[in-house]
Amino acid sequence: MEKSKQSAMKLRQEAESQLERKVPSLVKPLPGENLLHELMHELRVSKIELEMQNESLRQSQIELEKSRDRYVDLYEFALVGYLTLNQNSLIQDINLPGAELLGVERNKLLGRRFASFVAPEDQDHWNHLFHSAIKSDQKFCCKLKLRHESETPTNIMLICQRLHKLDEQIVLRITLIDITETAI
Repeated sequence: MEKSKQSAMKLRQEAESQLERKVPSLVKPLPGENLLHELMHELRVSKIELEMQNESLRQSQIELEKSRDRYVDLYEFALVGYLTLNQNSLIQDINLPGAELLGVERNKLLGRRFASFVAPEDQDHWNHLFHSAIKSDQKFCCKLKLRHESETPTNIMLICQRLHKLDEQIVLRITLIDITETAI
């Protein structure tokens, strides 16, 4: 709260300083016009404060857009698959390499159970890992086979960790690494 007051005072001082440089006071107020001149002064200061805040917001927006673009590059074009599962093991979010590993278009994956992509022989292992990870803050790692409709299974290294989102929802963040070249 104190920091906010200091910031507002600093903004006002800067606006006052800019106003003094912009508008020289050449006219002395006549008796009874003091209030009018004070109000005009306040309006000018407020206008400058708003312009300064607007410029600051524009700069913040530019920085946010740059940050978002860096995030998109890192997330969407990573060499590994990233996905987020909710408490019911449903896919909430997935990057392009993750969708490629599962062999399905990304828009068709959202809301589907991740377990449906795990090979039958690894279902019990996956279910145990999922239930353990959803209850713990530890990072879990395992090797699994992903099944595809017409292809041979893909061997993956799966790394997952539970996270609490701001809305208190628990999710699992998962990294999928294709290790097909090395046998499980």
